[in-house]
Amino acid sequence: MGAANASYCAVRHMSRGGAIVNVSSRGAFRGEPGQPAYGASKAGLNAMGQSLAVALGPLGIQVATVAPGFVATDMANEHLKSPRGPEIRAQSPFNRVGRPEEIADAIVWLASPGAQWASGTVVDLNGASYLRT
Repeated sequence: MGAANASYCAVRHMSRGGAIVNVSSRGAFRGEPGQPAYGASKAGLNAMGQSLAVALGPLGIQVATVAPGFVATDMANEHLKSPRGPEIRAQSPFNRVGRPEEIADAIVWLASPGAQWASGTVVDLNGASYLRT
């Protein structure tokens, strides 16, 4: 509900257009067997973003979503330092996980006026660790 509430509040202040960028997860596409509610909530976030893109486009508001894989953050730190760490990094052909600034760079672009035509998109940011077909 947090993303829906934040979007609702933000739109009320976007009388001249604007941008909303949601952060989802690759788990929305590949599933999360150990955390099915997480995967389902991220899939819902993707659908909400696409629905908002269609609904808010006429108001000049663009909406996009990024779907990162593992990123070197405090949340992932426990997993990356565990014996599974090398296996997690090996999921990407770059043999690493994402850096927070890589995700931030994409968000900054998606929030810019130059990315208006990307409204409605879900951008995979996972170093080719999961490819959708």
